[in-house]
Amino acid sequence: MRELRARWSVLAEGIDAATPAGRDRAVDALRAFAILGVVLGHWLVTALTTANGGLSNTSPLAYTGRLAPVSWVFQTLAVFFLVGGHVAARGYASARERGDSYRTWVGERLGRLFRPVAAVLVLWTAAAGGMLAGGVAVTTVRTLVTLVLSPLWFLLVFAGLTAATPLVARVSPLWPLAVVAGVDLWRFGLGGPEWAGWVNVVAGWLVPYTLGAAWSRGAFARRGPALLLLAAGAAATAALILWGGYPASMVGVPGAAVSNLNPPTLAAVAFGLAQCGLALLLREPLARAMRRPGAWAKVALLNLSAMTVFLWHQTAMMTVTALGLLAPGDLPGLHTVPDSLLWIPARLLWLPVFAAALALCWAAFRTYERGGRPEPQGAARIVAGSGRRAAAPVEEITHA
Repeated sequence: MRELRARWSVLAEGIDAATPAGRDRAVDALRAFAILGVVLGHWLVTALTTANGGLSNTSPLAYTGRLAPVSWVFQTLAVFFLVGGHVAARGYASARERGDSYRTWVGERLGRLFRPVAAVLVLWTAAAGGMLAGGVAVTTVRTLVTLVLSPLWFLLVFAGLTAATPLVARVSPLWPLAVVAGVDLWRFGLGGPEWAGWVNVVAGWLVPYTLGAAWSRGAFARRGPALLLLAAGAAATAALILWGGYPASMVGVPGAAVSNLNPPTLAAVAFGLAQCGLALLLREPLARAMRRPGAWAKVALLNLSAMTVFLWHQTAMMTVTALGLLAPGDLPGLHTVPDSLLWIPARLLWLPVFAAALALCWAAFRTYERGGRPEPQGAARIVAGSGRRAAAPVEEITHA
């Protein structure tokens, strides 16, 4: 154990030393926390039960409304888009200064996003076919495949906004916010069609994305605008939940008439504004924390495989759940219906097991995120690499 700590200390010191003094480590920390929020959120509020014969998807939020605040902590997608807009706008400006073409810039960014997707699709196509051929119920296969593929909508929207950065980087967040409000008024107030809500899939996430682009231009150099975002977003969210009829949960709840997330509602966007304000206010404390080599090394290494973690965390959870079926009877917190608060502590005990399964997925598939390139040798190269494309250490990490 002492030897492992010594090796980690050497690695962390090397990563810290190889990082340029001007790097904004708080940006990487925010993105890492956003990824962890999504992963832990899914592991805590997704329950695969055997109550209906096969595996079916439900959530403790469907049984205990008092757990809605859990979704406020772990629904961190707005922060992800905030950081994405910030990094994309800054990166595109730098690319123009270097004389790089738009095609080169967007190709590098989207390549990092979609290379690891192919591995997920190939494996789950084979797995789904094998399960159906082996007699697994269609409803079970559909449940599993849906959970695996559901994160991909996020990547499609994120990729679309990334590709449109030159067009949307200077758009005021008030415009997409107005679109979201108008669509919700049409849907919920004037009896408009449900399909109209899918306009908000783009408009809703464009709000934090354009806030991130504004951040790259120095719009939040002072704390005042961030405080205003936090206060206004929190007040609007509370009003919409208490008097506007929006659900309190900021994630989808199976069986609920309205989801705040699929598609995003005005309540989800207002909540995202509050999250973005809080994230911007935390920049300085995070920057101070990231001066510690150990903390910074963890953030940097997580970001190196951010897409792998994001794409495979549901597979890790489902693999553990499926293997648990080999045990006699339903395992508490894994297969049981989450209709009691006792399910929560039981579920928490499974999180380290999910994490271990995710580590195996990471070891098997992380090379796809790097486009098949071997891992850099040595701590310094893990962060800094060599040559023109790696001149800004960890810069590509936040592009994914």
